[in-house]
Amino acid sequence: MDKESLKLTSTEIGTLWGQYVNGTAVDIVNKYMLSIIEDEKIRALFEDAIKTFSSQKEQITTFIENEGFPVPIGFTDSDLNQGTKRLFSDIFCLHYLHIMTLHGLLGHTASLSSSVRKDLRDFYDSCDNDGKRMYHQTIELLLEKGHFQRDPYFYPEKNPEFVLGQQFLDGFFRDQRPLAATEIISLSFNMKKKIMEKTLSMAFSQVAQSKSVRKFLQSAQQTSDQQIQSLGKILHQDNLPVPMSWETEITISQEAPFSDKLMLYHIGFLLQTSQAYHGTGLASAMRTDLLMNYEKIILQNLIITKEWFNLMTKNKWLEQPPLAPNRKEIAKDN
Repeated sequence: MDKESLKLTSTEIGTLWGQYVNGTAVDIVNKYMLSIIEDEKIRALFEDAIKTFSSQKEQITTFIENEGFPVPIGFTDSDLNQGTKRLFSDIFCLHYLHIMTLHGLLGHTASLSSSVRKDLRDFYDSCDNDGKRMYHQTIELLLEKGHFQRDPYFYPEKNPEFVLGQQFLDGFFRDQRPLAATEIISLSFNMKKKIMEKTLSMAFSQVAQSKSVRKFLQSAQQTSDQQIQSLGKILHQDNLPVPMSWETEITISQEAPFSDKLMLYHIGFLLQTSQAYHGTGLASAMRTDLLMNYEKIILQNLIITKEWFNLMTKNKWLEQPPLAPNRKEIAKDN
């Protein structure tokens, strides 16, 4: 059997659908940022990112149409308000591209692992290569401009050590052990994502037209800030540096460069994807205070994501992904 003649599975259609909707949302933000960026090197990266996604979007559209499914609406130029005042600094735009590239890399890897048909695997391979290229370029430029904060350094022990006893898990007593390098991976990763989430929520709340959307974005900002503080406190206790914030990279503009639909969706996208990172942090944590922090953050995100869902559906802004056949409905008498 020709492997490329196989019908795409529900999982494969689901990954393509998600890649299209999420990709078009980020693409609109990238287009706006390109219109305001003054730094030539940063502009070049955004031009590359927009061109790359345009090609990927065409291929995703072809995959979906060939299977007979409707192409999602996603987000279009109608969600972009041209000629508005600058909302972000050039440096924030670069940080945004870097963080979204990380999201893309993880998304492409997950999609590849769910794909069987060779042409789809080849597509996600090429997406992964595009993402890795952009990842290297954004890091190099952030380093060049002195805006990339590296994670804490450790000093090496002379010999390998082994865990001795239950005290390794303690997190509430004076003699609690220092953080392990394996725990700092997720701490740092989650904090950087939370800082992006908070900064975008703050920027979007300044310009949102709807009172209900603005209220939600302000609530999301406060929640993100609380979570940043709780994770940062753990780093401070071990005298370790906390990732820098980007609030000062947002201007005081009140002109909305995007539709409320796009801004609300984008924050929801970050909230939902962050749950996977919190789960990874929970799985790698071996200190009880870390475990309880991640559990609290996951619960808070579930609550605020429910609010997001209700607001999106109330405004009829949330596209429905392809559903499994409703056999009960099909079996009903005509």
